[in-house]
Amino acid sequence: MLMGKLPPDILSKFIFSRVGVIDPSVIVGPSIGEDAAIIDLGDNKVLVAHVDPITGAVEHLGWLAVHVACNDIAVRGVMPRWLLPVLLLPESSDVGVIDKVTGQIDRAAREVGAMVVGGHSELTPGIDRPLVSMTAIGVGDKNKIITTAGARVGDAVIMTKTVATEGTAILATDFESALLRAGVPRDIVERGKEFITKISVLREALALSDAGLATSMHDPTEGGLLGGLVEIAYASHKTIEVWEERIPIADETRVITRALEVDPLRLISSGVLVATVPWERANEAASLLERVGVKATVIGRVNDYSGHYLVLHKADGSIDKYDESYVNEELYSVWERYR
Repeated sequence: MLMGKLPPDILSKFIFSRVGVIDPSVIVGPSIGEDAAIIDLGDNKVLVAHVDPITGAVEHLGWLAVHVACNDIAVRGVMPRWLLPVLLLPESSDVGVIDKVTGQIDRAAREVGAMVVGGHSELTPGIDRPLVSMTAIGVGDKNKIITTAGARVGDAVIMTKTVATEGTAILATDFESALLRAGVPRDIVERGKEFITKISVLREALALSDAGLATSMHDPTEGGLLGGLVEIAYASHKTIEVWEERIPIADETRVITRALEVDPLRLISSGVLVATVPWERANEAASLLERVGVKATVIGRVNDYSGHYLVLHKADGSIDKYDESYVNEELYSVWERYR
């Protein structure tokens, strides 16, 4: 069954080739790996816009919708300012559901300093849980914009926090019963739920951008950390080489993913910022992020394209190579098993 993002061949054939009138002011439009559109407004200003659906979470739907969309503006080096949510509710929904989701949207918007300026809401036939699609918009300086495609040979690859931040929060919250039945201690589950507070990458993304340290940045969502790395490599036409033993993983994530038979490297990872920086400035970048309260780890390097987008040195000594620009998201398999 096809779930999650459409495969690259379908995107190329049916999406990227059908964009209407070509507008020369569009600097970055629809493409694999790029987080947000960039449109030239003149006077050295650009509009940065992104839309993201939240379909794999329930309990923190509104909170995630704001932060995930705003992350994709922040990795361009731009502050998100305006939000437009589309809220789709099952026909059986009561006002309590609306109150919960919109309350989360309001709190998250206040946290990132953005305003809801429009959107849409409806009771929708044929769906069994609420869904939100969020558009986020910001304005930035044209000469400071960062793209996913900017990784350069010799760059260090750094990541912030610990792998599968968002996925850990979703599994601990939406699959609590399954985890408890599998013998996961309740305190581990409760701590996993708290990972929802770590979803934003605004601090680290804007810090790296303001310091001029990042050559590329990316918010790894579907497909997890590996998916995000593959997308940077694809967009930049490079090979990224990483070492599994260097990838930080929280104890809560390790226990929760093991209990549900999930690969944490392929589990949705909003809250983790992946960035490439010149190798000689990697320590400077890590120190800067530590000063803003975010831990960063060098996990690999950028090489010339070798025919593979990603080379993963596994902890057991084996090597995995990724030749496609797409990595399957683990969360959907959990939904299928526990639907």
